[in-house]
Amino acid sequence: MYQRIAFGQKRERFEADATQLPLPFQTPAVEVEQQQELLEEQINYVRKRQSAHKGRTPLPAHLPVEEVEIYPEGDLTQMVCIGKEVTEELDCDPARFFIRRYIRYKYAHEHQEGVSIGTLPERVIDKGIPGAGLLASILVDKYMDHLPLYRQKQRFARENIPIATSTIEGWAKQALERLEPLYEQLLFDTKAKGYLQADETPIKVLESNKKGACHQGYYWVYHSPLDKTVLFDYRPTRGAAGAQVLDSFTGYLQTDGYGVYEKIGARQEVVHLACWAHARREFEKALGNDAKRAGVALLYIQQLYAVERKAREEELDAAAIKQLRLEKSLPLLNELGKWLVEEVKQTLPKSQIGKAMSYSIARWDALSAYLYDGELQIDNNLVENAIRPVALGRKNYLFAGSHQAAQRAAMIYSFFAICKKQEVNPYQWLKHTLQNIMTINH
Repeated sequence: MYQRIAFGQKRERFEADATQLPLPFQTPAVEVEQQQELLEEQINYVRKRQSAHKGRTPLPAHLPVEEVEIYPEGDLTQMVCIGKEVTEELDCDPARFFIRRYIRYKYAHEHQEGVSIGTLPERVIDKGIPGAGLLASILVDKYMDHLPLYRQKQRFARENIPIATSTIEGWAKQALERLEPLYEQLLFDTKAKGYLQADETPIKVLESNKKGACHQGYYWVYHSPLDKTVLFDYRPTRGAAGAQVLDSFTGYLQTDGYGVYEKIGARQEVVHLACWAHARREFEKALGNDAKRAGVALLYIQQLYAVERKAREEELDAAAIKQLRLEKSLPLLNELGKWLVEEVKQTLPKSQIGKAMSYSIARWDALSAYLYDGELQIDNNLVENAIRPVALGRKNYLFAGSHQAAQRAAMIYSFFAICKKQEVNPYQWLKHTLQNIMTINH
């Protein structure tokens, strides 16, 4: 296991027919000749494919076009233009900084008291310098593109815009505070969902009772697959107190095998769904311990996922997906369940294959519960995908400055994850929100 962590591949792909025999030190002459013929066929195929290429993908039609006209050198007065050739390239300018100056004219009546002046638009930061577009750019760069604030300060410096690090931090903090009412509404809506996927991920926080150490906090993440919303909720602990969002939850809850979720799933009003990706991962780890039996289990799981792939490709509705699962997946689950019960008796409990079998058997009802409804997912991968930006961000900014800062980061991670799920441009959404949230009746 340690050799794989240090030197091996991270992917978990399983290929049933990928059996490779030991390679000889010298290849026989006949095989060399066959290999040469195969290589020539591949080269001819590539050349043929390249010659039949239909051309590059057209550039997006919504982009503005800057035309550059180029004429032949020399005297053209006696010549006639017979056509033109057009060549296009995609180019860009660096981020453009500019000053928006509001000039409000004041008027007074000739014969009456009082002065009239135009109303200044609502500012994101009262009496502050940054506009909504700049604040949106700073937050998207940090939390979507993982560019820490100190690197953004260097970019400002290259444009001869001197801004202190503390100033940029203050801008980000105040912009995030404007989004708190929206986050509170998202929190309220998430608690009312009837189907949630949950997971958690660590985040280091500078506040710690131990000098020179960071506190290990956690983002508890909740994903609603039906309407594609995501909630990040920061808590200082990974214990049961961290899952406050699920205190009054009723409905389908899909998680990994963490004990806190097991206790919540045991409540009468909750139907607990386990994750086949986690169960599969245990068998994939066991390939080095017992390749034969681990391969059998992985083949069964491959067939379960083949049913899900077919449902996606045919774009079936929930009722049709449930029927397909009952016809195809249920017999596979029954066969796999019987096989596991028989094989686990002949397995060392503490071996990796034994642990993999025990993991699945202990959660068998939860692993099979996705058959209840076609809207349910076979695994927890959707919420794990939503967590990935946090893992990338941690490698860049390393930690949050305080528990409050970690919770503010949880807010913007939530909104950006929803933008990604809904295929919305996060910069455009955030700029529009910051421009309008102060004038909306919450």
